[in-house]
Parts: sequence; C-alpha cells; structure tokens
Amino acid sequence: MKRIIGIKFSHYGQIYFFYCEDPFVDRGDRVLAETGQGLGIATVMNIVDRLPEDLPPDGVRDVLRKVTDEDQIVAEENDTLTYSAHKFCESRIRERQLDMKLVDVEVLFDRSKLVFYFTAPTRIDFRELVKDLVREYHTRIELRQIGVRHETQMLGAVGSCGMVCCCRRFLRKFVPVTIKMAKEQNLSLNPTKISGVCGRLMCCLKNEQETYEELNKKLPGLGDTVTTPDGLTGTVHSVNVLRQRVKVIVEINDEKEIQEFPVDDLKFRPRK
Repeated sequence: MKRIIGIKFSHYGQIYFFYCEDPFVDRGDRVLAETGQGLGIATVMNIVDRLPEDLPPDGVRDVLRKVTDEDQIVAEENDTLTYSAHKFCESRIRERQLDMKLVDVEVLFDRSKLVFYFTAPTRIDFRELVKDLVREYHTRIELRQIGVRHETQMLGAVGSCGMVCCCRRFLRKFVPVTIKMAKEQNLSLNPTKISGVCGRLMCCLKNEQETYEELNKKLPGLGDTVTTPDGLTGTVHSVNVLRQRVKVIVEINDEKEIQEFPVDDLKFRPRK
C-alpha cells in the first residue's frame, strides 16, 4: 500500500509530497526521488494521511528508494561540482561583463544536466556563456532567468517577523499581492513596512486577507454616519479591525469629541 510522505530537497526548502511503497521508510530517512527536473536526494520530513487540498493526486510522483552508500558518495561529489560550477560561472560572467547575477546552481543526481539560475534587469544574450559552460562540463546546460521573489525563495532569508520567509518554508507557488490588501488591513503604506526581503509586497498580506475581508464587513467605513448607544449621530473617525471597535466623532453641547464603541453597539448601514 502506498503511503504519502513529505520530503525536502534542502534544509530550508519546501516540503513536497510523494507516494512511497517502501513500508520501512520513516522520518529522517534520505530517499531518491524523481522531480520534473530529474533525480534528486531528499529527506523525509513527515508521513501524512492525505494530500493537501490544493495538490491533485495525479500530480504526485513516487519515490524510487532509500539512499544507498553509493548514492551518498555521488551526492557528495555533486555538492563539490555545484560549488565549483558556481565559481566558474561567476568568473565567466565577470570576464564577459554580463549584467546578470548568478543565484544558484543545480546539478541533477545523474549529472545529465546543470541548471544555472540568475537574475537580470533585462534580457541577456548568454549564448557565449553557455558555450563556455558546455566546454567545461560536457553536459546539457540550462540558464534560467528568475525574478527577485524566486531568488529569495531559493536562497532563503529572515523576514521582519524574525522567521524564515514564507516562500522558503512552505509556499509552493506565488499568488498576486496588491496594495489594496495593505489598505484593507489598515497598514502603513510605507514601502519599507509592507515589503519583504525581495523588495516586493509581503506574501503574508495574502495569507491574512480573507480574515480581514470578513472582519471589515462588520465595520462601517471611515466617514460613515453611525448612531451611538446614547442615540447620538456621529461620524466614523477610525476603526480597529482586530478589536472590532470604532472611534466616532460626536457633538455634545456644541463641542466635538471622539468616543470609542464596540461595533455591535452602533447602528449603521452595513457594507455591501
């Protein structure tokens, strides 16, 4: 009977789910698995009863086997090759004065291909660089341009929350994040406050958006007219979304003052 196991191909990488027929594979074991790129060695992180809801069963592959001593030797040799290929490629980029930044190098387990990931402000003509790499390593070479969000995902970084970035820990794909989400969550629109290490809007804005949308439905908007428990009519000054409290400008004895109320104590026309 096939089991579902979660594996990581790197220490801070994401968990990917595979089927496993070997009943003796357990947490902490290293296994050989085939990905879309090719063979790779991964560590078993957990064993689960069901797949995540966003992962279709037909998109799950099988692990091949536990890692043998011979596989481990190959993996160590590949690590050495990855390091030397990174250094060599960087030297050729400098010599050819290419406006690109090498991010990472991936060596497939059987060394059938080397993949070089890079960022660049524009399209790069790297044909001569590919020729240099083919002459040096005598195998298939792929240069793949990635964005800054993918760069952070690959290299890993610590976010302003003090934890490893979400994209490195668990996100399997990027979703659109907009400035509207920051407004909905009543956050400062200062770019330094709502941007991640990659310089783009923080992915966690999307994680919390659904909760804020639901909470905001129960609140009046800024400037809306409300009726207080005392029967006074006032204008909404500000709202605290998480505490579900509203500050209202009311007029008492010809003087304006700000009073705070739980939203449930106010009467107003709800948002559509």
